[in-house]
Amino acid sequence: MLKENLPLIHAVGRAAEQAPRLLDMIWGDPGAPKLTLVGKGVCFDTGGLNIKPGGSMGLMKKDMGGAANVLGLAHMIMALGLKLRLRVLVPAVENSISGNAFRPQDILRARNGLTIENNNTDAEGRLVLADALSLADDETPEMLICMATLTGAARVALGPDLPPFYTDDGGLAHKITRAARDENDPLWRMPFWEGYERQIEPGIADLDNAPKGGMAGSITAALFLRRFVKNAGNFVHFDLYGWTPEPRPARPKGGEAQGGRALLSVFEAQFGSNQP
Repeated sequence: MLKENLPLIHAVGRAAEQAPRLLDMIWGDPGAPKLTLVGKGVCFDTGGLNIKPGGSMGLMKKDMGGAANVLGLAHMIMALGLKLRLRVLVPAVENSISGNAFRPQDILRARNGLTIENNNTDAEGRLVLADALSLADDETPEMLICMATLTGAARVALGPDLPPFYTDDGGLAHKITRAARDENDPLWRMPFWEGYERQIEPGIADLDNAPKGGMAGSITAALFLRRFVKNAGNFVHFDLYGWTPEPRPARPKGGEAQGGRALLSVFEAQFGSNQP
């Protein structure tokens, strides 16, 4: 990870018995429009040295829900033969605890050179995504999608069934909202609210991974991630829950696909399919 200049992925995953990895998969025509999917793959999240209480740690096998949704969406794209060049990036780590775990108050340097004041080791998802997004952004994809089980704040605002998504492109947001309705795949647009940018800017580094105050947590996390995307034509971030808490008809308790059907509908309309 360090040799490949992915220091944040390394910092979060270095304390685990299994070393951190970045999965990087490419499919399709190299000359076709570039679509890149980035999924948070925290395979288990103890919270690190800011350890989670037992009640909050119980479901943390699902903290790779963003990666699972991205891989499922990639499978659907390939099955339909969409006319695009697909890249899938999954930073896969375990946020564990040992003597070499990253610490609160560490100043970390990201792949793109930005410094981050690490004020909570349980805000690790945005760190591993930052390096992956920066790598994805280097090749200027037409569309860059990020999916992550990122914040409890999103669940407080919208519950487990209605994931928020963020984009600066109003036209694309309308397409996603319409597809979510048509495909019965609920999504809700939230704003990249510029007024909260100052909350992610600490005094001694470029960025703060865990702003104080506890307000607008999903928005400030989305703003944090946007700092690592400069070149992509469009950037969309999904803050998923990725889990069905109680069984319902056709939806057993457990891991849940969210956003993928809506996005696939958008991609089919934009890129076209090789299927008749």
